[in-house]
Amino acid sequence: MDLLLDAVVIGVLLGCFYAAVSIGLSVSFGLLDVPHVAHPAFLVMASYAVFFLNDRFDIDPLVAGLLITPLLFLFGLAAYRLYYETFERRGTDAAVRGIAFFFGVAFIIEVLIILQFGVDQRSVTASYIGKAWRFGDMRIPLRLVVAFAVASALTILLALYLSKTFMGRAIRAVAQDEEAVRLMGANPVRIKQWAFGVATAVLGVAGALLIIVAPVDPTLDRAYIGRTFCVVVMAGLGSMSGTLIAAIILGVAETIVLTLFGASWAPAISFAMLLGVLAVRPQGLLGRRS
Repeated sequence: MDLLLDAVVIGVLLGCFYAAVSIGLSVSFGLLDVPHVAHPAFLVMASYAVFFLNDRFDIDPLVAGLLITPLLFLFGLAAYRLYYETFERRGTDAAVRGIAFFFGVAFIIEVLIILQFGVDQRSVTASYIGKAWRFGDMRIPLRLVVAFAVASALTILLALYLSKTFMGRAIRAVAQDEEAVRLMGANPVRIKQWAFGVATAVLGVAGALLIIVAPVDPTLDRAYIGRTFCVVVMAGLGSMSGTLIAAIILGVAETIVLTLFGASWAPAISFAMLLGVLAVRPQGLLGRRS
């Protein structure tokens, strides 16, 4: 029972971290319907940018994540524009060809990272890395507590942005009825481009959390593609609060399986949960039936 309690606590903290790395995909895939399979590669790229700033200039990883956020926003604008002009604008089979496009982008990013940083794992240094809080017999890594706090704040801020600001409501309007937005005189392509930029920008902080929680390597995106899509689909496409809830469920399930059955079973949990949700409740936990 003590081990199970430890697994649940660590799972909740880990789940909030999963929410942070998935919330951008909840916007790009959940709201914009863009088959963004390169999302984890963008995440790893952001982590390496944080590593570079931390290693070269001794900047705190979280501060480094905030510094690269504007650059990632511009990168997201350019990436969506290229995707739109190449595939989405032509209409037919855009999703299928878009998957191939983003797989290609992910592969290019992975190769560029290897050429620049090599294949070795990279990590960052900070005052909260390597320390732990003790509560009785329970030992909680401080880096997970930091990830929990930052991820929770990031999720809340993005949810407020989408629900309270004019551009956030415009993004949701495009997701619901793009043609109606066009008839009202707005440009849905520019709104979607802005939304994709926002979805990429949040990876600055998410990438910082990724390398804070554990060392990264160029192929780490392959381990997170199942987790991020599982969280987004299980949450209900485009649901920010659902993303947080689904991520916590996944985090707790992974740590319990890891504790009871060993590490070899943990990576399969995300795919098993994804298949289960698609079979039982395809619209997700907080999604609505179309």
